[in-house]
Formats: sequence, structure tokens, C-alpha cells
Amino acid sequence: MLLIYEPHDAYTGDNGEALLMEIVGKHMALSQDLEQNGVLLGGDGLQGVETATTVATGEGGVQTLHDGPFAETREQLGGYYVVEVADLDQALAWARKVPVAVGGKVEVRPVMIY
Repeated sequence: MLLIYEPHDAYTGDNGEALLMEIVGKHMALSQDLEQNGVLLGGDGLQGVETATTVATGEGGVQTLHDGPFAETREQLGGYYVVEVADLDQALAWARKVPVAVGGKVEVRPVMIY
């Protein structure tokens, strides 16, 4: 799984909308590339962190609800791709192609197999 993190304010300001449209266009191209190479299993963009609610489990299994994704952060999970590739090197090669705003990161993490 390729998890896409970007600064929470990456698409604000005078050029924010233009930058967002540029990055979205690059994601469309990457999606086509992933599909044509037969490695894309799924993926989506996510709505902003202001729409997130987190269920936290504490001592004794007590659960509480919190607005937002998790602890204070300046980055947010903005989307993901699920790909099926032979090894970590191939996953990293695809991760390097994921378009992000300056300061953005792509985390590569295997999916649990049950």
C-alpha cells in the first residue's frame, strides 16, 4: 500500500487551487500507468482531516471518540494506492512516481495477509 501524506496547508494560498489541479492531473496519469502495468488493486483520495473521527482505545478497553485523524500533526493522509508487486524495490519504484506537494511523503507498507 502506498500511503500519501502531505502538509495540511499544501493547497492553500494564491496558487493552492492551481497546484491541486496539477497534482490531480499527475495522479490520473499515474493511475493509468499503474493500471497498464497490471499492479493497481485500488486507491482513492481522502477528504480533509476535518471530516475524520478517530476511535481511541485506552486502558481496560475504554473507547473514546476524537475529532481528526490522531495526535497533533502538520501532515495528513491524503490518499492511497493499493498495488500488487513482487517486492519492496518495485513498490518503492512506484512510490517515487506518486505526485505530492512540496513536503509530501509516500509511505510504503505491506498489507496484512490473514
